[in-house]
This record gives sequence, C-alpha cells and structure tokens, in this order.
Amino acid sequence: MESNWAAEHLQVIRTLMERSSVYRRALAPIMFVSGTIGTAAALIPLLVKPLTSNREFSLFWIFVSALALLASFLLVRRQALKEAEAFWSLPTRRVSQALAPAFFVGLSAGAIFVWGPLPDAGWVLALFWIVIYGCALHAAAFFMQRGIKLFAWLFILAGTALGLGTIFFEKLQTATAAHSLMGVFFGLLHLAYGVYLYFTEKK
Repeated sequence: MESNWAAEHLQVIRTLMERSSVYRRALAPIMFVSGTIGTAAALIPLLVKPLTSNREFSLFWIFVSALALLASFLLVRRQALKEAEAFWSLPTRRVSQALAPAFFVGLSAGAIFVWGPLPDAGWVLALFWIVIYGCALHAAAFFMQRGIKLFAWLFILAGTALGLGTIFFEKLQTATAAHSLMGVFFGLLHLAYGVYLYFTEKK
C-alpha cells in the first residue's frame, strides 16, 4: 500500500513538472478572464449602485468569484478537450485539493459577513480575502514555475501591509475602499499578470 502511494506521488510530481510550462501558458487566458470580470465588477458599486452593508458586499463578491471560477472551469475544460487530455486528471485533482482549504475558509468568512450580526466592515473581509487567496495560490503553485509563487506572495504581503495601514488611515475603512481593493487585486493585478504570462511565454 505504501509503495503504491509513493509511486502515485512520484508520478504526480513528474507530470506536474513536465507540464509546468503548459500550465503556465494555460494560466494566461484564465488571468485575462478573471481580471476582466473582477475589474468590471468593481465598477458597479463604485459607479452604479453603492453596496455598503456587510450582506451586500459579501453576496456581491461571492457571486463575482463564482462567476470567475465558472469561467475558469470552462476555459480549462476547453483547453483539455483541445489537447485531447482528460480534464479531471490526477494532477488537476491535486492542485484542486491544494486550493480547496483556503477557498473554503474564504467562503466561510463571506457567509459570516452575510448572516453574522457584525458592524459594517466590508474592508476587513476584502483584506482577508486578498491574503487567503494569496495563500491558496501559493499552495497550488508548489510544482509550477516561480512566477505564480511571487504573485501569491504579492497578495499575502500587500494584504497584510494594507491591514496594518488601516490602523493609521481611516479612509481604508470604508466600503468604497473595500470595493476598490477588490477591483485592484482581483481585477487589475490579474490582468497585469495575464499580460506578463502572455509576453514572457516561450513560443
């Protein structure tokens, strides 16, 4: 039993390392789509309809994240079909398992802000989501090239620094700031990283 587990683990490592450049190339369109969705979503509460309560903020961004995940899922499935590969392969399951704990914690935090009797503080949830998303990316990027890990650390360090900054800058403790942070991190930064991946990928 132990030898079978070791052999399976080594096969996953080998496959992920062999395909790291392929996954990196496949990540560019996902970043473009996610970034576009995040940027467009941030404009709605900033320009169209203010969403200031915990319930409004959390439900809105949970819906946006679900939309981005669905779009990413369809992109990955399309790429797998194009390459005549199995979509739910063993490496894909391992990467999904690495993402799952942090995503579950993020969803749980959002649920607390929807139903919990908390004072309006969407900016706290935004900063938490930024940091936990960075942790999720770092866990999933274990077998990928260094760029995705640096991208993950950008979320972790920037989110932590902004959290400390709220002590000194009360303007960060507003719904407008929270929506702006979500748009910058989950919109513009994803677009920028998608551009980086596209232009630095070896053809």
